[in-house]
Amino acid sequence: MSTGAGTASPRSAIVLGASGSVGGALMRALLGSGAFSTVVTVGRTSQAALLAEAKGARVALREVLVPVMTPEQLQQATHDAVNALDGEVVGLSVLGIGAGTAKLTMAQHRDVDVALNAAFARGLAASGKVRHLVFMSAVGANTAASARGSGAAGTSRYNRVKGEAEAAVLASGIAVVSVFRPAMIIGSRHTPRWLETLLPLFSWATPVQYRSIRVEQIAAAMVAAACHTPPASAVYHYGEMLAMA
Repeated sequence: MSTGAGTASPRSAIVLGASGSVGGALMRALLGSGAFSTVVTVGRTSQAALLAEAKGARVALREVLVPVMTPEQLQQATHDAVNALDGEVVGLSVLGIGAGTAKLTMAQHRDVDVALNAAFARGLAASGKVRHLVFMSAVGANTAASARGSGAAGTSRYNRVKGEAEAAVLASGIAVVSVFRPAMIIGSRHTPRWLETLLPLFSWATPVQYRSIRVEQIAAAMVAAACHTPPASAVYHYGEMLAMA
């Protein structure tokens, strides 16, 4: 099936979390892939740079703005945006609190990572037009992890919230959910530069799934999954992401 812009069988992507570091890389990969005639972003504010880049790539970029992003409003906006699209539609989400989770209560962390991602997934499912969601979580995600602790990235409480987010999107009714679990993300504005430089030097001693990965590599793997829907839901770590990218 031909999937380029202007073909008789259009393919569209709808993205949540496009304003973040991974989100920006994901958008560049989507716009440059040649696989999508239309890309829709759902977010709080407009992004002029992305609109300009889309014009250069000859891809129709539509922004759906939800200034006050409650789960109810996000679900409805997502549902309506998908129903306005023709042809095959795939959903992608990289939404998550990138830094400062140690300063939040667990409820505050859940309000974004769990509640908003679940609302997005429900909106996709309710449209009846989306059968595949490509979703970024984090290595160590586990619904059985302890809810105690600071909530900082990599701690048990953080892993608990990420696990709950995965469970919520898997329960949304979408047929296939591709879950991507990166460890430390190189190129994220939330990752200290000294850490980006130091950790790769010890990659030889780091278990494969915990190795650091670049935002561009995550984006390329997610776009590859979006272009070729797998037969069933699955979880992808560092090695699988590199192979896909």
